[in-house]
Amino acid sequence: MRGDLAPGARLKIQELVKRYSAGAIPVREALSRLTTSGFVDAKDQRGFSVRQVSASELLDLNRMRQLLESIAVRDSIEQGNLAWEAHVISAHHQMSRLNQFSEFDFKTLNVEWEAAHDEFHKAIVSACSSPWLLKFIEVIRLQSARYRHISVRAKPTAERDVKGEHKSILDSVLERNADLAIEKLCAHFTKSATNALTEGLVSQGLSTSALPIKHSYQVQNAKTLTLDSSKSKIKIRTRST
Repeated sequence: MRGDLAPGARLKIQELVKRYSAGAIPVREALSRLTTSGFVDAKDQRGFSVRQVSASELLDLNRMRQLLESIAVRDSIEQGNLAWEAHVISAHHQMSRLNQFSEFDFKTLNVEWEAAHDEFHKAIVSACSSPWLLKFIEVIRLQSARYRHISVRAKPTAERDVKGEHKSILDSVLERNADLAIEKLCAHFTKSATNALTEGLVSQGLSTSALPIKHSYQVQNAKTLTLDSSKSKIKIRTRST
């Protein structure tokens, strides 16, 4: 998921055995599991390869992540107690104390920061009352991680105030302002997706003809989210009753 192996790269068993100092059987089992999870492709007579990335998949992942996490955040804010607030604050504090990038490479994420980042986003929705919704969110979050590493290699990433974005998400969650929290969260996702599309995917020769994109869909309590990636902006409208 960190992008050490290029999309489409062949995954040869013997090379992986040497690289990870593991037996051939465990390597095959791992590749089979990764195939099931959608990170590796397996083709008859051609073996295994790293799954390709595409603009269309990223757009779909971004749209679904916004839709599902918007529902989960609203429910989490409604259901969360003081212990949940403390958990969110603690997760944010740990993330904010770490450097986002590796000290050796400004375009490589710090492994510890990335783990803390995931925990912060999990903490926000952890009070959601639907275990199935949280499972679906986790699947999409893992699939989105591949594109996050493409995004951080893009020039706009260095100009982003990622720390400020997370702080604004935290503040709106603690204020129990679900509409604002959803707006900040979705804008945060879209900035990463837009960076990957406009810079990272272009460098890999993949089409970005789908940009700009605009999606509208209903979420809880008759809220309408409109995503416009050309402006990295989310609009929330309440339908009149």
